[in-house]
Amino acid sequence: MGEEDLERYETDVELKIYKEYRDVLPMFRYVIETERRFYLANGVDLQTRNADGAVYFELELHDAWVWDMYRPARFVKRVKVMTFRDVNIEELEPTTAL
Repeated sequence: MGEEDLERYETDVELKIYKEYRDVLPMFRYVIETERRFYLANGVDLQTRNADGAVYFELELHDAWVWDMYRPARFVKRVKVMTFRDVNIEELEPTTAL
């Protein structure tokens, strides 16, 4: 597989993930961004922790979807993330069924 083929493959996978994201977004209540991943979830618990003077965040997500092109399955029941970086959590407006 050449470099051009690899780029085309990655572009195709990213497009598929974007389309999946667009389709599943109405199923979730929160959008969560960390330095490494992008998640959708229906339950979020964020705890600030302190260890030896260093502050970090412990994040637990329930009923989640993860944007990661290397995962064969993006729906997960429970995710636990620990990070020293920023965590952004946005609550989505409820959608109404048409």
